[in-house]
Amino acid sequence: MTKIRALIAEDEPILALTLANMLTKLWPELEICASVENGVTALQEALARQPDVLFLDIKMPGKTGLEVAQELAEEWPENQPFPLIVYVTAYDEFALQAFEHAASDYLLKPINAERLGKSIKRLQAKLGDKQERPNELESMLTQLRHLLPAATSANASSSAPASSEKLTLIRAAIGNQIRMIPIADVVYFEATDKYINVVTAEHSSLIRMSLRELLPQLDSSIFWQIHRGSIVNSNYILSAIRDEAGKLTLKLRGSADKLPVSRVYAHLFKQM
Repeated sequence: MTKIRALIAEDEPILALTLANMLTKLWPELEICASVENGVTALQEALARQPDVLFLDIKMPGKTGLEVAQELAEEWPENQPFPLIVYVTAYDEFALQAFEHAASDYLLKPINAERLGKSIKRLQAKLGDKQERPNELESMLTQLRHLLPAATSANASSSAPASSEKLTLIRAAIGNQIRMIPIADVVYFEATDKYINVVTAEHSSLIRMSLRELLPQLDSSIFWQIHRGSIVNSNYILSAIRDEAGKLTLKLRGSADKLPVSRVYAHLFKQM
């Protein structure tokens, strides 16, 4: 019989240990293959170990549970069943929203043994249904499409303009000068560490801002997020090309660059 393996990502050691002990008691057949304290390590370990179940804390250093889930969805091998994800959160409203949009399950802190027992039964039922496992990745993608825009808006800088006030100009520092870039001239935005690369047909410029802060200031009918690290001006999209592995790449007008589209946002190009 194949061993079921789980990974715990929780930045509070006592809570992580408590969850591990409860799982050992309630689900003795389960093997906890790793317990990590931040989102960066959670992503690395999940990709390396490919567990069947992930217990992801929503708020972790490095990357949030949502960011880990998003990057896993983008990078998970095509030929492997996507893991079942259980979010661990202290925020009831978020948990209910996540569960409504097809998350595998959620646990509220402090973790209750009765609630965990019910979650284990759901997980066991899913793991035993070979027909349902291949659909888990698509379920997770659907969930992320609902949650990520809301999470981005909720975490945006308080200094960002209201949703009705959209950017018309980008101010980018070039040496001791300020370059004024009309928003309509931007082909795409690309995240680079603490900066965003603003790419037009003529040049590229860096601005000190995150995509999370920028996104609410853009007209979403024109500027589409296509990857966790890039936003494209849809007016510059020439075509979406799908390779043999099913991955999408955008060919752009005004730029020789080709932009990858993550699985989370591939639904935007179904008609293409």
